[in-house]
This record gives sequence, C-alpha cells and structure tokens, in this order.
Amino acid sequence: MPYFDILKKDPSSSARTGVIHTAHGDVHTPIFLPIGTKGTVKAVTSEELKFWGAEIILANTYHLWQRPGDALIYKAGGLHKFMNWSGPIFTDSGGFQVFSLAKMRKVMEAGVLFQFDLDGKQEILSPEKSVQIQANLGSDIALILDDFPGFPFEYERSKQSIGQTRRWAERAQKEFLNILQHGDPVNPGQKLWGIVQGANFPDLRERSAKDMAGLGFEAFAIGGVAVGEPHEEMMKAVEATIPHLPEAAPKHLLGVGTPYDIIQAVARGCDTFDCVIPTREARHGRLYINGKTNNVSGKGQVDGYKTMDIRLEKYKEDFTPVDNTCDCYLCLHHTRSYLRHLFASGEPLAIRLATMHNLRFYLNLMQKIRTAIAYDYFGDMVKYYQDYSVNDNKD
Repeated sequence: MPYFDILKKDPSSSARTGVIHTAHGDVHTPIFLPIGTKGTVKAVTSEELKFWGAEIILANTYHLWQRPGDALIYKAGGLHKFMNWSGPIFTDSGGFQVFSLAKMRKVMEAGVLFQFDLDGKQEILSPEKSVQIQANLGSDIALILDDFPGFPFEYERSKQSIGQTRRWAERAQKEFLNILQHGDPVNPGQKLWGIVQGANFPDLRERSAKDMAGLGFEAFAIGGVAVGEPHEEMMKAVEATIPHLPEAAPKHLLGVGTPYDIIQAVARGCDTFDCVIPTREARHGRLYINGKTNNVSGKGQVDGYKTMDIRLEKYKEDFTPVDNTCDCYLCLHHTRSYLRHLFASGEPLAIRLATMHNLRFYLNLMQKIRTAIAYDYFGDMVKYYQDYSVNDNKD
C-alpha cells in the first residue's frame, strides 16, 4: 500500500483529495491539525476532538522535551497513551523554536543551544536529539530539525539556512534509520518528513525542495512561512516549492493559517495544515463564523466567513446564537449575550466554549473543501472565499 493515495484532482487548480496511511489510522486530506502543544489541545478533550471530526493533531517536540520530558512519555507507552489520543499524531522538530525563541538560543553546526525558560538549563537540540525525542514520543509523523531566519527575508541568510537544513536532514535521517533498526521505538511505523526552506526566493526554494526530494523522504513540510510576511509572499513561497516536490507525496504547510490562507494553499497543492489561530483567537474572544451562503452554479453551498469579537458592548443584549448555521455546543445551547457575559466575568467556560466553536468551524471548513474538490466546484469556492474574506472578514 502506498503511503499516500490521491483520490481526486481538482480540474481548475492543483488541489486534490487523498488519504495518508499512518500507524494509528488514515488521514483524509486536505485536513487541519488542531494544535496540542504540550500534549493537549487547549480547553478540550480527546473525545471531543474525535466527535468533531479531528483525525490528527500536532504536538510540540521542544515543549514536551522540557516538560514532562520525553523519557517519562516513553515510560508511559508514548504520547498516544499518555494523553489518551488514539488517532495519528504529528510532531514538529523544535525547529520553530529556533525562530520563536531567538533570544534564548544559538544556532551551530552541531544543533541549537537552547536555554530553557523553566529552569535556565542549557542543552543542545541536535538533529539526532530531535529524532530521538520524537521516537520516544511515538508520533506517527516526525519532522527533521530545520533552520529558518524569519521575516523580513534576506537572501544570504536564507541561502545559509537551506544548506544548514540539508546537512541536518542527512544526520536526522541517519539517526532515524538507526533507531528503527537497532532501537526500541514506541511507534515502529513512524515516518520522518523533510522540510523545505528558502524564504520567498524561487531559486532557493527550488534548491531546497530538490535537496529534500533527493534524500528520499516520503513526505514534506513547507517551512519558513507564516512568520509575519504578507499573504502574497507566503503564496509565492508555496508556488516556488510545490513543482519541485514529488506529486505523489503529501505536503504540509507549517503554521498556516487563516481560512483564506488555507483555501489558497490547497489550490496550490498543499494537503495538510496546522495553526494556533482557532484556539488562540478563541482565548481572546474572537470567533470564526460562516458568512453568506451562495449556491454556486447549482452545485452546492459555498460559504464565506467573517470574524467577530464577542467581547464588544454591542453583543450585551444579543440573544441570538453566535452562528445559527453552526452545530457546535455553544451555538446550539447559548447566546452571544451569554458568551460575552462569561468573557466579561473572566469565567474559564468562556474560553472552553469559544475554543469548541472555532475548532468546529475549522474542521467543518476542511470537510467543505474536500467535498468541493470531490464534486468539482472547488474553483468556485476559491473565488468566493477570496472575494468575501478579503472584503468583509472583520466584525
């Protein structure tokens, strides 16, 4: 059985539906991965995620390395058992912290020297160490350690980063095979994905993509995006990468993004996505809701979206659901007025309800995308979301 089956290609774009076969179940693409940084998707349970249709989640290697430690999770039987999630798990490599914790680390050929924020201890996260940690976690998809400089993009620094990422990839791959052959991994079916860097420079993206493909990875992540650059620059990076990766391989766009970003990236050939937006925005009272409904070409409903800040005074006496087209617990049982009251009162339930809603919105969005591709109206969906989301996505 191939690792990734492509089921349907969209005639109007590079979008496709498919299935990634993992040791803990199938993942139907395009798909969004809720973020479970520290072994939990904030404010919700594993059972709720399954009920809403989540098939795979993402956990953070760096943070789990710090606490509770990958050795403890290994003793527990791996992250699936530790957090009671039976579906597939995707772990990043710690590479994002190379960017986000720039003041607490030093990049070297050996790896990245981090100073832990918990106890001040210094330790090197090497390409080998990253693979070892992820093997102890037992995730289904692991990533190589990568180096990226962030935005604004600089050519020479980006050129250095793709060279560093390639060298680290070779070392990570060697260690990964060594663990599978001679170690005792929690999940022998784990797969290691390569990462493409190169900022928004087409020649560097091409070179990095060919480097990763040449190393024989079965799947790839596109990194170095969603770090402060405009949407157009993000898409430029995707467009410069996809043509140089094997078509039959799944492709993950790291850290992306808004519904608009996701739909545009699906149209360019990306299959999987992760982002903190739905959970982070929920904690600040910003909710994603369906916009206008349009029966495009008689083929099906295509919904735009907008965002609303439930903390605003205008919702104080609004006794309607947050979104009357949504079937989440919040929208079925509570009003905008009640949710605003919970936020104003500092009640933890406010965050929980808002998180439920935003995750449900994102998971429903991916189902709509898969359906639109399957029934040949994804091109209409792209156009409608583009027009609607750009012009009218603010409350």
